[in-house]
Amino acid sequence: MQLTVWTYEGPPHVGAMRIATAMEGVHYVLHAPQGDTYADLLFTMIERRNKRPPVTYTTFQARDLGTDTAQLFQKAARDAYNRFAPQAMLVGASCTAELIQDDPAGLIEAMGLPCPVVALELPSYQRKENWGAAETFYQLVRKLCTGTTPAPKGDRTQPLVNILGPTALGFRHRDDVIEITRLLTTLGIAVNVTAPLGATPADLARLGDADFNICLYPEIADTACRWLERTFGQKTVRTVPIGHAATRDFITEVATLAGIDATAALNTSNLPWWSRSVDSTYLTGKRVFIFGDATHAVAAARVARDELGFEVVGLGCYNREFARDVRDAAKLYGIEPLITDDYLEVEDAIQALQPELVLGTQMERHIAKRLRIPCAVISAPVHVQDFPARYSPQMGFEGANVLFDTWVHPLVMGLEEHLLTMFRDDFEFSDSAGASHLGHGSAPAHNVPANDLQPEPIAAVATLAESAAEPAGWSAEAEKELMKIPFFVRGKARRNTERYATEQGIAAITLATLYDAKAHYAR
Repeated sequence: MQLTVWTYEGPPHVGAMRIATAMEGVHYVLHAPQGDTYADLLFTMIERRNKRPPVTYTTFQARDLGTDTAQLFQKAARDAYNRFAPQAMLVGASCTAELIQDDPAGLIEAMGLPCPVVALELPSYQRKENWGAAETFYQLVRKLCTGTTPAPKGDRTQPLVNILGPTALGFRHRDDVIEITRLLTTLGIAVNVTAPLGATPADLARLGDADFNICLYPEIADTACRWLERTFGQKTVRTVPIGHAATRDFITEVATLAGIDATAALNTSNLPWWSRSVDSTYLTGKRVFIFGDATHAVAAARVARDELGFEVVGLGCYNREFARDVRDAAKLYGIEPLITDDYLEVEDAIQALQPELVLGTQMERHIAKRLRIPCAVISAPVHVQDFPARYSPQMGFEGANVLFDTWVHPLVMGLEEHLLTMFRDDFEFSDSAGASHLGHGSAPAHNVPANDLQPEPIAAVATLAESAAEPAGWSAEAEKELMKIPFFVRGKARRNTERYATEQGIAAITLATLYDAKAHYAR
């Protein structure tokens, strides 16, 4: 069933693609039929990468199933090695090819290729994309680090650290790495390896040289970090530096492990001052619903409540492997966590809670747009607009500034749109008025009658009202009137009206009910 609807995560071999595409000198041979060859679309169209992902497909067809598809796989692997000369290879099967049980691991071992080869066994029907990325990274680290000896510290004066977790197709990973590297430089800490993003297999073999690791994205790097802890005794920094306070906590943890003074890097972002100086109409007490991968969702909840003064009314994640972290965080806000990978359940939760702001993925962006609720994207899955050309990190002090802009601007712009609607019938601001610099007597372009210039959003609201009226018990007329209430108090007005209707035994909310409820609560 989930193959026919939107999904938060792809199958695990997509996670493997993210690791291969992030690295240099790695090639992924995927046993897959025609139709599973969509890596180019993911990375060149959505992420706007300037080169194709290093993935070779066997692309077997239906007629091939009557022959030996194992030979197809071996030929594809041999051709990929001869053409690309990778420093290491990954091999595996897509969810469709998994059903024919050709055993890529055994086939590639029998070939004896002259480079390290990691055979991936990714259970497509039990696991998903983030797990596949984590498992692939772990298997690469284990394969390339086993048997290596860390370089002696010698006269090295700077602490050395690995930054682990950033991948291709990750939400702002490129910019996060730049920001965290700058922070470490300020502390006087050198970066040994950043992986998988930008790393080569030779770089992974040097992971043991570092004094400790930074687990920047637990969904991707946690398993590998735990293995490095056991193998090389490296400790791990697990504080995720999203938000002003979390960044300061991160710096303190890093400095403690490095045995240095953190004062030089304990700078500040603009977020604390801006959140105190902005009009409380935009921030204080705003009810916010948060959903995404566990790392970003938990971090966003802390920033929303402690740094912006929002009220967290909903918190959830789609990756069940980290559900415990979200449940623990939800206890801090006195709410029930939502652990699901069904976007329809998320939509139901948003409709029930009626928040004034949604922080989520591209799925929640679509849901919030339809429900006319301001929204900001905080987590993958994302679309092309969330891979900006500008520098836009989520982590560190500059990331905190970005969070403020990204989260507050939808609220501010929502208010401006509401004011435009309020004054639409004013002689100066109506759609039929000419440009102000041309004088009040100017005619609208092409002399279109004023009645024909009613903007489309009004019709859209009416359509939305009609579609939502029946399930919610609201008449179309009452729903349309509700939409005229400013967005930042609309949710409260809806809840008060529905409470009033329940107390009065009113089954269907009409325009009169809305006005009666308003008068009742205004006493």
